[in-house]
Parts: sequence; C-alpha cells; structure tokens
Amino acid sequence: MINNWRADRIGSALEGGNPTVLRRLEAGFAVIGDTQFLPGYSVLLADEPDAQRLSDLPRAKRLAFLSDMDRLGEAVERACRDLDPAFRRVNLEILGNTDAFLHAHVWPRYEWEPAHLVGRPVWLYPHEHWSDQQFALGPQHNAMREAIKRELHLLSGNDHS
Repeated sequence: MINNWRADRIGSALEGGNPTVLRRLEAGFAVIGDTQFLPGYSVLLADEPDAQRLSDLPRAKRLAFLSDMDRLGEAVERACRDLDPAFRRVNLEILGNTDAFLHAHVWPRYEWEPAHLVGRPVWLYPHEHWSDQQFALGPQHNAMREAIKRELHLLSGNDHS
C-alpha cells in the first residue's frame, strides 16, 4: 500500500488509498482538488500511471478519458449551480506542465470572483490561493464533495461504483 497518496495519486487511487477519490470512472478517477479557493475544483486522473499525455493512450481509451472529463465537468457544473447561485461555468483543461501524469482540471467559475480574475485563466490567481490553509480541502467541503458524487452517480448510472 502506498503510504503517501500525494506522491503517487494514481497508484494510491488504484489501490483504494487516495482519500480525494469521488468515483471510479471508465478511464480514470474523479477526485476533488486539494485546494478549494474555487469550490468544487476537481481533477480527473487517468488510470494509466505511465500515461503522461493524452496521446499516450490508445484511441479508445483517449475517447473514454475525454468522455469521463465531460462527465466530471457536468457533475461539477450541476453541483456548483445547486450550491451557489453565483456559479457561472466550468473550465476544462488538460495541461501536464507541472505533474507528469495525465490528468484534467475541472475549474468552476463564479460571479463573486475578483473582477480582474473572473474572465482570466485560474492560473493567474495569486500563489497564496494555492497554498493557504484557508483554501485547503477539508470537512467544510463535505457538502460539495457529496453533491459532486451524487451528480456523478446520476450521470454514470450504476457503473464503476
């Protein structure tokens, strides 16, 4: 069993030891983000630990990963819309510039965001937002976590539970 799930997010998810996992999907794991300065931030982790980019997967698995990304994006959208009337949209991104494993970011965006950031990429938020403990995932995010899980269940049917 992997002791430090942050050091191997995919391996720990495969072993059932990643506490951020919301649901197993067809080509990966839907997880809630470590930081929640934009409540509902989630990530899709590919279930292939050696895949660094989308093109590392066979075509069928690529399409499954993109379908999972769409499903997670819609689940986050539904959950955030229900929990915060200021919800605007979700942004979906596959980057991989920092973490060399295939993953997709699902960023909810809100009307209450600062005017100079609301229409800009989330990566322009100040560094403190990424590391400040006030935004760290914790019990205060349980309602959001459960709402996303519920929406994933509705969108996925009873598969991969």
